[in-house]
Amino acid sequence: MFITLLSSINSPADIKSLSFDQLDALAAEIRRSIIDVVGKNGGHLASNLGLVELTIALHRVFNSPQDALIFDVSHQCYTHKLLTGRYSKFSTLRQKDGLSGFTKQSESVHDFFDNGHSSTSISSALGLEMARKILGKSGKSVCIIGDGALTGGLALEALSNAGQISKNLIVILNDNQMSIDQNTGAISRYLSSLTMTRHYQSFRHNIDWFVEKVPGINRILTKFVHRFKRGLKGFLLSNNFFTDLGFEYVGPLNGHDIRELVLLLNRVKHMNRPVVVHVVTKKGKGYSPAEHNPERFHGIGPFITTDGTVEKFDNVSFTEAFSSSLMALAEKRNDIACITAAMAKGTGLASFARHYPDRFFDVGIAEEHAVTFAGGLAKGGILPIVCIYSTFIQRAVDQLIHDISLQNFKAIFVLDRAGAVPSDGETHQGIFDIALFRPIPGLRIMSPASARDLDLCLNYAAENEKSTVIRYPKMSCPTELDVFSKPVEEGRGILVPAFEYETSFAPDADSESISRTKKILFVCTGGMFSEVLNAGRALSFDDVIADIYTLRFIKPFDFNYFLDIAKKYEGIVFVEDGIITGGISEYLASLCAESGITNFCVKAFQEKYYQQGSRAEVCEEAGLSPDELKKSALELIKK
Repeated sequence: MFITLLSSINSPADIKSLSFDQLDALAAEIRRSIIDVVGKNGGHLASNLGLVELTIALHRVFNSPQDALIFDVSHQCYTHKLLTGRYSKFSTLRQKDGLSGFTKQSESVHDFFDNGHSSTSISSALGLEMARKILGKSGKSVCIIGDGALTGGLALEALSNAGQISKNLIVILNDNQMSIDQNTGAISRYLSSLTMTRHYQSFRHNIDWFVEKVPGINRILTKFVHRFKRGLKGFLLSNNFFTDLGFEYVGPLNGHDIRELVLLLNRVKHMNRPVVVHVVTKKGKGYSPAEHNPERFHGIGPFITTDGTVEKFDNVSFTEAFSSSLMALAEKRNDIACITAAMAKGTGLASFARHYPDRFFDVGIAEEHAVTFAGGLAKGGILPIVCIYSTFIQRAVDQLIHDISLQNFKAIFVLDRAGAVPSDGETHQGIFDIALFRPIPGLRIMSPASARDLDLCLNYAAENEKSTVIRYPKMSCPTELDVFSKPVEEGRGILVPAFEYETSFAPDADSESISRTKKILFVCTGGMFSEVLNAGRALSFDDVIADIYTLRFIKPFDFNYFLDIAKKYEGIVFVEDGIITGGISEYLASLCAESGITNFCVKAFQEKYYQQGSRAEVCEEAGLSPDELKKSALELIKK
């Protein structure tokens, strides 16, 4: 790719002397670079293409890092990275040991927060502003937040507080009328209705210009102009949510016109009060496949950049398997409703939403509300199925305790992206849900290992009285084995004998050779079955029979049933795609020790945050690769 301007940009200072024509050319180069790299590595495409000109304008006007640019969620920060000295490393985006797909403090002084969850930017920016005020430091706090993120309660709480105490906060409202799925709700419609305010802004700036030109202006005229503008604002901006909170409102602006953005942002920069700048952008701008299908290109794997096509795989993913099972269940029961927090497609609910729109609720990026809303549905006689990524359900722990479990309401919580999550890094690893939810009284936790197993778990959860969490990873389902069709028994997992997957240990094999082999038991959560299966196959070359006990139930757990199985083995390897502290493996290991079984080891995620990489790379870093599991089993055999 032929680069002229972009390769010469080493810091935001380098764009301040460029002409507007050069900035337009720079935007085109940035857009091409983003498309090329995301096409190879995968990533967030549509949102980043929509923010190119706005990011250039922000760095043109403000002085980072003295002025803090804080991106909400920060998946749309690719242009920011390219303008802050990271062009030479941009090809490593979302790769192991490469650039993060989000802002990251360790990468650059221009990244103020490690941010991968929604609706946090205004709170963070306000806190930074207050800290600088206390310490006597200067600088603006500028947060860039999408209209989808404004559906999160945290953003609204921060706006309310900021309107009371802020002087240097600037909220850039990126209005693309879409977050991940199409935005729904009053806030999105409200923002669209504010387009009339351009007339107010133009008239207001003319008044400001006139007042500045009047020589010897006195306090009386200043107060008069201020009151006049407030009256005008009340007439043209009646019931403006932001002005009612104490913000100045500017916009809407064309988010792809660098000249207009720079002109208005320079004016905003000198205001001594909190400001909301309403900017209208188009997701996928400049790349027709993403413009026409921004949902598909929000977060996408590698694709062919010439036409946007994505390679298709034969194996069904856990998300697709859940979608099929859900549709079959919904056909049998009309008391089911599904809830998601702006993740209909990502959690497999798109088909349900199309077929049963009256029973589908996308509450926006508001996980706490989603869970408490489910409690209300349950009280009213509906069976709510709440579908949220594992990393995002962390935000609703209190609601699950107080508004579901404590009140004995029944709901099903489907946690996609549990365990190792490829490419997205520390903020998205789904490794905390088991430790967070296992102590909650009366809550069932299930961990299916295959598509058939998932179907049985979902139907079991629907037919029984307790609330249930069903967790599974972001990956293709393993090849089905006959044992996965075993009926669900409360608290019991599935024993997969080695001969089910390794023919050399079939019952009709040489009995004398089998009797001389060592027997090991892998005990794993469903999301780790593929890695354990590969470890078991590798152990067969060392004459080790590795049976597998999958934890269909993490809670409740029938330990006596498990103990009868475990006593038959010379060693046990516990394998869990969750944090070790408070996890199921650590707990079962302690029970085994109390029962006289001491030859075991626990393999789980340690107390650290795991960076981006492929699933295999993340598992390898955590010591959960097939090779590491095989090694652990052989060490137990030697004992």
